[in-house]
Amino acid sequence: MDTNRTFVEVDYYLCSKDRQSVAGDVFLSHRIPDQQRTICVLADGLGSGIKANVLATLTATMTMRYILDDIDICRASEIIMSTLPVCKERKIGYSTFTILDIKHDGMVDVIEYDNPPYVLMRGQQTLDIQKNQITVKTDNIGMRDIWHSRFESKENDRVVFFSDGVTQSGMGTATMPLGWTDEQAVHHIAATCARMPDISARNLSREVVAAARRNDAYHSKDDTTCAVVYFRSPRKTLIITGPPIDKQRDVELANIVREFPGKKIVCGGTTANIIARELDVTISTDLYGHHNYDVPPTSKMEHVDLVTEGILTLTRSVEILKKELHPEKLPKDAAVQLVRILLDSDIIQFVVGTKINDAHQDPNLPVELDIRRNLIKKFVALLNDKYLKEASFKLI
Repeated sequence: MDTNRTFVEVDYYLCSKDRQSVAGDVFLSHRIPDQQRTICVLADGLGSGIKANVLATLTATMTMRYILDDIDICRASEIIMSTLPVCKERKIGYSTFTILDIKHDGMVDVIEYDNPPYVLMRGQQTLDIQKNQITVKTDNIGMRDIWHSRFESKENDRVVFFSDGVTQSGMGTATMPLGWTDEQAVHHIAATCARMPDISARNLSREVVAAARRNDAYHSKDDTTCAVVYFRSPRKTLIITGPPIDKQRDVELANIVREFPGKKIVCGGTTANIIARELDVTISTDLYGHHNYDVPPTSKMEHVDLVTEGILTLTRSVEILKKELHPEKLPKDAAVQLVRILLDSDIIQFVVGTKINDAHQDPNLPVELDIRRNLIKKFVALLNDKYLKEASFKLI
């Protein structure tokens, strides 16, 4: 794995319309590892609630399926627009959408249909990209225009795209009678990037939606979604859990921690004690930072960013990721801290010790080693498939 190339970080944040339990915006992303290709789709269904969600889900899933089947994105757009059902009341039956097709050589194709125009940030400057208008004849809603653009990405570029819940936020207020508008949203994004040049895709998407919600006095008048693609040097994280099968490899484990160029997490008391001994440092329990007694507290150790208990903490972390819970809204326990680090990382390496912990052996329970291995496999699959990270593990 080439860990020094530019990494494509993808993340988004969505807030449903006030008093709606289901959002009419849908965002999907998928990475094709063997092609080093990333596909992103943001669809905004007509109206709000269940009907809008169905339209947006249909649009996003069809788009993803067609592109994965190597259908040209312009042709895919035509098929989608002809397929969507027509609303009986409004006599229109579409979901607006923005599609990004990011290729291994850095070329990015963008298709836009009625969503606010995307923003390309190069560092702290916005770039104007030439867009070609394509008129599409559909079977059910007549002639429609889509816009196609292409550019070559560079390191530190950001592509920011959003639903009209962002640009129309604040509409009708004294200060924003026409809403936030495209121009003001772009200005806010540029100012945010200038203030925080290293802001992640995850945090920038949340910042944009938070600003839109402030415009609406925290009662969103529409589904509000922002997605960000960030081309950056990869942020790396190492997670070590379990002691090595051979005590003679304890030194090797400690050296992995010492030499790793990124964030370091140790999960498991026995593992932490081995590393502390080999690195000649001490461990102290951080009781003051513990806010959830369902998960054991964290500890502190020099050279390591986070030290946690093993199986319980890892299991809870997997649950948070699987359910797509927002760690910012959860008690700041060890599992939440671990998830936060992972979500802000790009390349994640697990090192899994294969020695069975004597304290966990019980003939009536599954072997602890199998539990740990299966847990890490789930972790890696979730991070790769759902969060578009590059996660892997090796046994020691």
